[in-house]
Amino acid sequence: MSSPVQNVEQVLAAHPAVAALPRRLRVLLDEALAGAAGDAGDAGTATVVLVDTLDSLRLLDADGEVVLAAILHALPEAAAALERKLASAEPTVAALLDGQRAAGQVWALHAEHSGQGNPEGLRRLLLAIVRDLRVVPILLARQLAQLRAAGQLPEDERRALAQLTRDIHAPLANRLGIWQLKWELEDLAFRHLEPDTYRRIARLLDEKRADRERYIADVIGMLGEALAAQGVDAEVAGRPKHIYSIWKKMRKKDVPIGELYDLRAVRVLVDDVPACYAALGVAHALWMPIPSEFDDYIARPKHNDYRSLHTAVVGPEGKTLEVQIRTREMHEQAELGVAAHWRYKETGGSQRSAAGNAALDRKIEWMRRLLEASTDGAGELAGALDTELVEDRIYVLTPRGEVVDLPRGATPLDFAYHVHTDVGHRCRGAKVDGRIVPLDHQLRSGDRVEILTGKVSEPRRDWLVAANGFLASARSREKVRTWFNRLDRARNVQDGRELLERELKRLGLAQADPAPALQKFNAATLEDLQVMVALGDVGPHQVARALLEHERSAREPAAGDGQELTVRAPRRAAKTSSSAFTVVGVGNLLVQVARCCQPVPGDAVRGYLTRGRGVSVHRADCPAFLRLSSTSPQRVLPVEWGRAGGGHEAGVVVDAIDRKYLLKDLTNLIAQEDAHVLSIRSDGGRDGRQRLHLQVRVQDYGQLSRLLGKIDGLPGVQKTRRA
Repeated sequence: MSSPVQNVEQVLAAHPAVAALPRRLRVLLDEALAGAAGDAGDAGTATVVLVDTLDSLRLLDADGEVVLAAILHALPEAAAALERKLASAEPTVAALLDGQRAAGQVWALHAEHSGQGNPEGLRRLLLAIVRDLRVVPILLARQLAQLRAAGQLPEDERRALAQLTRDIHAPLANRLGIWQLKWELEDLAFRHLEPDTYRRIARLLDEKRADRERYIADVIGMLGEALAAQGVDAEVAGRPKHIYSIWKKMRKKDVPIGELYDLRAVRVLVDDVPACYAALGVAHALWMPIPSEFDDYIARPKHNDYRSLHTAVVGPEGKTLEVQIRTREMHEQAELGVAAHWRYKETGGSQRSAAGNAALDRKIEWMRRLLEASTDGAGELAGALDTELVEDRIYVLTPRGEVVDLPRGATPLDFAYHVHTDVGHRCRGAKVDGRIVPLDHQLRSGDRVEILTGKVSEPRRDWLVAANGFLASARSREKVRTWFNRLDRARNVQDGRELLERELKRLGLAQADPAPALQKFNAATLEDLQVMVALGDVGPHQVARALLEHERSAREPAAGDGQELTVRAPRRAAKTSSSAFTVVGVGNLLVQVARCCQPVPGDAVRGYLTRGRGVSVHRADCPAFLRLSSTSPQRVLPVEWGRAGGGHEAGVVVDAIDRKYLLKDLTNLIAQEDAHVLSIRSDGGRDGRQRLHLQVRVQDYGQLSRLLGKIDGLPGVQKTRRA
């Protein structure tokens, strides 16, 4: 009697998808099967599901790497035998395997909520944690195979599988336009979840699916001939509505099945708009139109820019028929752009952020184009489009497993303010995946975040300082700023004075004349400047830098080293200017620093191409820039601060309690902050205390300020200041 491995090997050897594998991948598969020990699968249900999965992938023209990854995931011991070799020889296959394993997190979250959670959030999380989106067709094909074989499962498992399909897989298939899988995923899920309704609608249909498909084929032939006879170059295609779609339409319109005009539908694609109306005339001449069922979405596009002509006619055999007519360009836009079919078929879009929708659209478009690519060109397309998929959103989880959509770079504090403003105000700490993390920790997709709160709302002023990295979201910063705005002026003056004095003392500027800073930040009095610092409109390190620059210019009046900004050309090696603070790049565009936010070296900056005044450089979180970029994103240009070779040297004095590992902790922190230690000298311990003199190299004064603040936070450190 043959072993299970031999049975699987024999079945795979006979499958066309395996036979089409490139030689290098076939060698790897044979090696994996030969090296698998024990039960690598059985010749029962698991093998049936695997073969069915490969059938669907072959239907989708999946490439050899996708096929191999699907097989290895279904045979864990075979994959384990090949694990080390895959990482070096076939990293793409290894990534596809990792993606399938990562998808298990989403299935577990769905089961955790018994299908009652936020399916849209789970779909986004799936696309965020899967590195190679070719994993998605594998997941869809396997889910369809499991649904087809679900009749042998217990009822609770069968319903859970169907609910997962309805919430995750069917909508993804819809978005990707994989119609071959979509209708069957929806129908089978509907059949298992609502068997009585499914059977009732099936009985109401006066024909079998095969009959409906034959009917559509006849319609395509008749309409194609009529269009050709009138000289209209057109492509006619169609598919009958399936049972789940019929049920949705009946429920949406609240009408019986007999009043649905689009049980049968065809789509006509032509070259231009005049041909659309010519094709409409041919259809109306061929069959009697139903006047109340005509919609001209070309003259009056939908709110999402969907354009097409929709009409209903009484077709052959007296049966109603829907005809959609559009240009090929309209069809491509509807399939790949803002008017994608799922946009107006699925609900909840208005509740999602525009940034989140844009990020998802990029991934969906990439996936659609990859699926439509030929087998030979798929790899090249994947590489060419890789840079388009730099995701600017992350999807993290609440303790209950609900998905939260945040901008990339978001911190636990951003998460807290997203949950509720009061939660953010009372935030005292955070856990990520059960581990305590600092509030400036950058979250990643899939992290489970728990916020630790106090009883009193006490936001901290330093949360507003962008250089500290506590808040990545402008929305979160605005909530903190609003809280402090409600305080009386005297409190803001006091808090701003304390922040400013602490910063100036650390940098050795306690006795400096504040007048240059007042002039730079348009503050009438010192109290006005202190209020600006308290509200986060101006960072204390920005004030310190203004004073330092004034001192430097007073010492070197002939230096004339004002800030110079140039635009950085994307993807081009940049030349570093000899000035200490330049934005590197090429080109001779006129560039000016925006007055609204006055960025300084150390701030994240972006450029905006104005009309007639060159490029205006803003802080990345500047409200004016965010407003301008949202209305005219094509005018946004990448800019960055230049780094002069070597940076700046600065002396730092640290007073601390003498303890074990103090020096190690100090040097590790400086390395983490991307600064460099040039020398360290100790005055020697007296009464259990140490005074350390450090010479460090930093890129700018913002980095020095941040470094001094973090050294202050080390255990045992009593005081840190600039020498």
